[in-house]
Amino acid sequence: MRKWVAAAVAGLALLGQTGAAGASALVQSGGGLGAVAAKTCPAGFTHAVIGGQQKCLHAGEYCAHSEARQYRRYHFVCERVRGTYRLERS
Repeated sequence: MRKWVAAAVAGLALLGQTGAAGASALVQSGGGLGAVAAKTCPAGFTHAVIGGQQKCLHAGEYCAHSEARQYRRYHFVCERVRGTYRLERS
């Protein structure tokens, strides 16, 4: 999330300095703020955005307990297994 905010602020500063010419240059180059390459995940993995970052989720992978609510959106549960937090299908 912080990177996105920093990119947005930098983009707005660029637009403020260069005006409409800068905006048209960004659009023509394809490098606007909305241009994001989607991460591709292998078969059996689920593409997700957790904590503002793109992730490939799979049962048994490590997970951040602080982001447990976001994992539920993709039908995973972040549970403590033998002392570490792991993803399990819900």
